[in-house]
Amino acid sequence: MQREGVQSGRPVVASGQSDEPGLVARLLAELGPAAPAAVMVFASPSAGLTGIAQGLGEGLPGCRVIGCSSAGEFACGGYCSGSVVAIGLPASRFRADAIWLRNLPGLGVSDWMADLRAQMARFEPNGRRSRFGLLLIDGLSQQEELVAATVDAVSHRLPVLGGSAGDGLRFEQTCLVLDGVSHADSAIFCLFETDFAIEEVIFDHFSPSATRMVVTQAIPEERLILEINAEPAAEEYARLIGVPVAALNPRAFAENPLLVRMGGQYYVRAIREVTPQGGLTLMSSIETGVMMTLGRADDLTHGFEARLRALGGPPVLILTFDCILRRLALEQAGLEAAVARIFGQYRIAGFNTYGEQHGGVHVNQTFVGLAFLDPEAAHAA
Repeated sequence: MQREGVQSGRPVVASGQSDEPGLVARLLAELGPAAPAAVMVFASPSAGLTGIAQGLGEGLPGCRVIGCSSAGEFACGGYCSGSVVAIGLPASRFRADAIWLRNLPGLGVSDWMADLRAQMARFEPNGRRSRFGLLLIDGLSQQEELVAATVDAVSHRLPVLGGSAGDGLRFEQTCLVLDGVSHADSAIFCLFETDFAIEEVIFDHFSPSATRMVVTQAIPEERLILEINAEPAAEEYARLIGVPVAALNPRAFAENPLLVRMGGQYYVRAIREVTPQGGLTLMSSIETGVMMTLGRADDLTHGFEARLRALGGPPVLILTFDCILRRLALEQAGLEAAVARIFGQYRIAGFNTYGEQHGGVHVNQTFVGLAFLDPEAAHAA
């Protein structure tokens, strides 16, 4: 893998367990020969991400090191936990720039827009190369919708994908890092251009059922539903999916998502937890009066494979942001081996998120990926 990346300028994927002795040195040995313009690092919350990023930055002068903590990882194989995944994008085929979007609680939209416009001005497009953006956001900030919409407003229809940094299933503290520096309550926007052809891969495995409900009381700024159908939210949701309230847990939420229809399309509004008062905390915003539909799980892998086969050629990498609740549903269905085979065959690497962003929208329980394709093969296809 390393030799191929060096010769062709293809992305290089390196990974290891977070407690592996000499992990940074080994990652550098695998990434260094590719002379990356940027390295994306996705790590278990226990890994010490800032220290790893600093070590990679010291060993790769001039390389932008961008990363976040995760709810799980994967590196061209099955789902992992307690690991570190590093993806190097060689300077021979990629150009990169990255900026902080600070002060998410303060809603600093004007400052974000000014910084984004300055970044765009520094990064004049090359008509022979593909351009795209990647967005990493504090997954506990509850500001993903606003940040994604702000970036979309400035990026002028540029393909932008991303994920919300995670903390396993603890939901306590996330970490984002850029060039060895970490800031709380922030997001990172990365602007890239590449010689590879690119194609977005967006997939979820749910369709709407006949079960509908109305949010009759909510606190949008807290992503909290207090009542559904004028009943306590957790009780009514449990009744609708046919389980006792005591059985509500991440796996139940993963198998029974809430769907909201917007612009003729259904989006998942995933449930994070039941509050002590019997409410439901979501991973996306919700408002009083919204009509929701209970999601029904479709086939978890066959439709996904069909989408991957429809790509304009074999991918050299699919950089991916995959919701932790999708992972839980796949594991509950006993599909770990199928996932490992697919992720290996199509070179899928990335991390499990608290939410995903694409097209200026924040979603949940969705596979959001960007495929890098050989331009000659893509043109032929």
